[in-house]
Amino acid sequence: MDAGGGFRMVTELLKDYCLILASHSPRRKELLSGLDLPYEVRTIPDIDESYPESLTKDEIPVYIARKKAAAYRPLLLSNEILITADTIVWLDGKVYGKPADETDAIHMLRSLSGHTHEVLTGVCISDTKKEKSFCSISKVKFAELEADEITYYVQKYKPYDKAGSYGVQEWIGYIGVESLEGSFYNVMGLPVRMLYRELKRWKS
Repeated sequence: MDAGGGFRMVTELLKDYCLILASHSPRRKELLSGLDLPYEVRTIPDIDESYPESLTKDEIPVYIARKKAAAYRPLLLSNEILITADTIVWLDGKVYGKPADETDAIHMLRSLSGHTHEVLTGVCISDTKKEKSFCSISKVKFAELEADEITYYVQKYKPYDKAGSYGVQEWIGYIGVESLEGSFYNVMGLPVRMLYRELKRWKS
């Protein structure tokens, strides 16, 4: 709170910085824009997103987000703050990432149908001097999906850039999601409340 009883906007706290979103995802761009923070998009193609098999489910997306940050950090200026993120879907001890093709997408959605899975997004905030990372977890319960519903969704919406082969904000979310525990925006790909909180603390 400031002396006048109001709150200090993050834009004021970070007025000396330029915010960089390192992501190809249109959902992450949409969500970050919703925070009313000025930012630039910067992307590097073909970053290796592999990870050690020994990692726990909540360590995987954080590891990849930090790996992405490491690729961008040599290009950062001293007044830039970088945001990188990675999202995975987890069901029965297995990671569901982005599908390879239509067949893979249909197989993933058949596996998720009628079950509760977890969506985990790892976020890394960094500048030239420090780094902060965290993970947000949401639980999503899917109704039983009919085979033609899955095929319709995959063929029309082509969810090949989405973890678990679906976008919760799309048709499949409307007809398939019975309940959701945790952040809806995390399931979309960016836990904006947690990100906002950490940006407020960045200079402290």
